[in-house]
Amino acid sequence: MRILLLNQTFYPDVVSTAQHAADLAAGLADAGHEVTVVASRRAYDSPSHLFAARESWHNLSIVRVPSTALGKSALWRRAADFASFLLACTLRLALLPRFDVVIAMTSPPLIAVLAALFVRVKGGALVSWIMDLNPDEAIAAGALRRDSFLARGLSHLLRFSLSTSSEVVALDKFMRDRVVSKGIPALRVALVPPWAHSEVVHYDARGRYRFRALHGLDRKFVVMYSGNHSPCHPLHTILEAARAMRAEPNVAFVFIGGGREFGKVAYFAARHALNNVLCLPYQPLQALADSLSAADLHLVVMGDPFVGIVHPCKIYNILAVGSPCLYIGPLPSHVSELALSLPPGSISCADHGDVASVMDRIRRAADRGFHRSPANARLAEQFAPSSLVTRMISIIEDAGQMADNRIPVAELLS
Repeated sequence: MRILLLNQTFYPDVVSTAQHAADLAAGLADAGHEVTVVASRRAYDSPSHLFAARESWHNLSIVRVPSTALGKSALWRRAADFASFLLACTLRLALLPRFDVVIAMTSPPLIAVLAALFVRVKGGALVSWIMDLNPDEAIAAGALRRDSFLARGLSHLLRFSLSTSSEVVALDKFMRDRVVSKGIPALRVALVPPWAHSEVVHYDARGRYRFRALHGLDRKFVVMYSGNHSPCHPLHTILEAARAMRAEPNVAFVFIGGGREFGKVAYFAARHALNNVLCLPYQPLQALADSLSAADLHLVVMGDPFVGIVHPCKIYNILAVGSPCLYIGPLPSHVSELALSLPPGSISCADHGDVASVMDRIRRAADRGFHRSPANARLAEQFAPSSLVTRMISIIEDAGQMADNRIPVAELLS
């Protein structure tokens, strides 16, 4: 089959969606499909860095399009960058032929709408791979009023792309239910969680020592948040805990990643002179085992309104290294359901704003000292790429084979 994948980020970018897109595209190419990827030339978290406009990688073709780089300091800047990327994608897609299957992810938010228009005009099947759900996310974050003209218009566009899709892939049951509530038949919504990068992410004792020595974390109990810093993952509770524990020299708080809120973490630490807070950029995939193994307690954070809208995919790599985890967020959720499958204490839970409970859980964990849980690592095996990538490939192949016989608009006009 001839397959097109659309997403803002792709290899060699280090953000999660780029890594998962690359895994899937490489798997499709290995399965004998002809794969083309259209992505942005700009690195997601370092937009001044440009990737090659064209590249062959892993027996597939990458086409990268230009976009503006106004940054993330204001919503209008992000919107302008998204719009410029979508415009460049539109121009590029106009020159591309028909594909048997188009896979649309959700970065930027309207990329699936563009993909739906493409298959409506040129034919083929659309598979929508929902990594986060917009405009639901923007509404939950307070960036859009639910009853506004813009929110209603964007919701209509979302339903258009979902209804055009032969298959919709949701990441957990909460997201699947939200998609179904928009009028999409449940039989067309598959549930495939994002996989852990278990081929490179595992517990590494030497890597743990290297990372901790490099960053002055020897003899510290390390509490780590690693991943995207966004309004969907509010960090105010853990930051207040770090401030309240500033006089406890045995505990260090490490924030690794990027995103809109990353600078706010560094600003908070500087403003309050928190020597117990360390901020580091995204780590390359090859170094993830070192950084994740270095933590004594990992953090997963989900904003109260965002269950079913975004997915806490960082939990799988945390499980893979076997470390205990503190979840701050609403119940029930995907993380709290995973906790039911593990021994007590493997994943502890706390509410946003309950700083005292968070501090208590950190101190209890520090008193126990570093330990790994074999049960966590065993649960992580359910999220190995070997099975989940294969499942995604099967869904995509079925969509291509079962695509309807609707005559593309381009043929009707010829």
